[in-house]
Amino acid sequence: MHTYSLQYRFNDEPRTHSIELHEPELSVHDAAMHLLELHFGDGENSLMMPNSDATPAEILQQAERVGLTDIKVVAQAGGA
Repeated sequence: MHTYSLQYRFNDEPRTHSIELHEPELSVHDAAMHLLELHFGDGENSLMMPNSDATPAEILQQAERVGLTDIKVVAQAGGA
């Protein structure tokens, strides 16, 4: 498992979220998708989530529209 720290702003408030994944790399748009699911996945309004065929740019645009900005992915040492 690999541990990633996601550093981002949610409605201009700095936040950090850690996740563990099997993937050896995590792109910013994949991180944005995880954050969208974290903040809006349980919501009744599915319009918050990008379409399943959304491009990386569309995912990042949707994240920005709902207040998720300045997303940075930091791999944590010790992942196996």
